[in-house]
Amino acid sequence: MQPRAPAPQQLRPRECPRRGLRRPEAALYVGVSPSKFDELVRDGRMPKPKRLDSCVVWDVRQLDLAFDAIEGDDDGPNEWDSP
Repeated sequence: MQPRAPAPQQLRPRECPRRGLRRPEAALYVGVSPSKFDELVRDGRMPKPKRLDSCVVWDVRQLDLAFDAIEGDDDGPNEWDSP
């Protein structure tokens, strides 16, 4: 007898990858606070959300593209780097 797969409501979020993220999750995904994330959305560095009825979500693929497009300031080691 094969084991049954858990019902969808039994899966915890970290066990189930999702394409759409809510605002706090999207901010965490790109590594910033929700208020900084709002600023990045306002100035166009992060994408605008999609509205699915009353649910507002950010597309992970669009977040990846936007994050990749941000110019880095990698001048070498800084005070936060490990010795």
